[in-house]
Amino acid sequence: MLKRTMGIIGSGFKMALQELRKNKLRTFLSLFGITIGIFCIISVLAVVNSLEQNIQNEVKALGTNTIYLDKWNYSDGGGPNFPWWKYVNRPMPKYADMKQITERSANTKYAAFKIESSADVEYAGNNLSGTNMYGISEHFNDIQPIEISAGRYVSDAEFNYGSNVTVIGNNIAEKLFGDADRAIGKEISTKGKKLQVIGVVKKQGKQMIGGWNFDDNLITPYKFARTILVEDNAQPLILLKGKENITSKALKEELTGIVRAVHKLSPTKEDDFTLNDINDFSDAISSAFVSLNIGGWIIAALSLIVGMFGVANIMFVTVRERTAQIGLKKAIGAKSRVILSEFLMESAFLCIVGGLIGLVFVFLLTLVLTGVLNFPVFISTTNMALAIIICIITGVGAGYIPARQAARLDPVVAIRGN
Repeated sequence: MLKRTMGIIGSGFKMALQELRKNKLRTFLSLFGITIGIFCIISVLAVVNSLEQNIQNEVKALGTNTIYLDKWNYSDGGGPNFPWWKYVNRPMPKYADMKQITERSANTKYAAFKIESSADVEYAGNNLSGTNMYGISEHFNDIQPIEISAGRYVSDAEFNYGSNVTVIGNNIAEKLFGDADRAIGKEISTKGKKLQVIGVVKKQGKQMIGGWNFDDNLITPYKFARTILVEDNAQPLILLKGKENITSKALKEELTGIVRAVHKLSPTKEDDFTLNDINDFSDAISSAFVSLNIGGWIIAALSLIVGMFGVANIMFVTVRERTAQIGLKKAIGAKSRVILSEFLMESAFLCIVGGLIGLVFVFLLTLVLTGVLNFPVFISTTNMALAIIICIITGVGAGYIPARQAARLDPVVAIRGN
């Protein structure tokens, strides 16, 4: 059985190659629709999947199993219907709140506090604007890991004493010192205070969703930053990371009760805070990209339908040209299902050839887009396998009627060529 099946596949493959050699232009033009269809489907999937992967990685970089306690609800967006009036009068998160929350919470592993403000940086007479300063507490790095390319991170003692030290972004280091290593040990000025550079953050590159943008930031201990920033005007934020066996949903439920108690809210009052779950952002992004994928499939389906007619046309012509050969095969004992299978295999192989050409075009497109965009565009193995499966299904669908016509030919009539 296996030997017979392999024989049918081999025969179909040989006939497909013969058709390609015999009528190159006609075959290529007929397969062009398949090529365009596969190009549309896989290029859209490749770009959308790459974009989604990049954004999801940025979201994950905000912290896994992490809750951001803020007065603002991030999921409400910022359009004309944004209910800013609902949030603007809420109290700002406070450092003391974080202390109380960690004391009461059994599900929180790490908690960190952050304040920030724009900051102009000066070194040796060179002024740099467009930067930002983060004042963070000691467990920030446990929630939002910071990779250091030169020097070191802030020590526990420097956090405790509020030392005037800073870890600077890669862009700041390059603009002020030309090189990250040269920045270590230097003193820079900001907001009238001197800061000693002890480390440089590894280059992140441009972020699509904003994120922390460490490339253009100064990172300082919170206890130092609060001496030069007005805390309530410095976008205070509490970050809370759950324990390994605790889901973000369970953490959020526990924190809701704790924060209400810390804020002394009565049961009848609504929350005056928002617990923003990073996992919710990830789910929302996945849902948004489903629509993009559907749009890509609709566009590509039209091209595939056109391609199917082209392949069907080839197969009708092929059946007509091989009528005598089909009759001879049936006369010496070939069964109808064998004839049917051979022509279906040939049709499928032709579509696979068209699909492979489409994949080559997609690969070239990914190289171009990777150079233009700020993230790598790639074809996943899943998408490549999907392209082959689509080609096989399209080939079988396009070739079925011609193959069925060939399988039903009367051997005597077919040999005579009528």
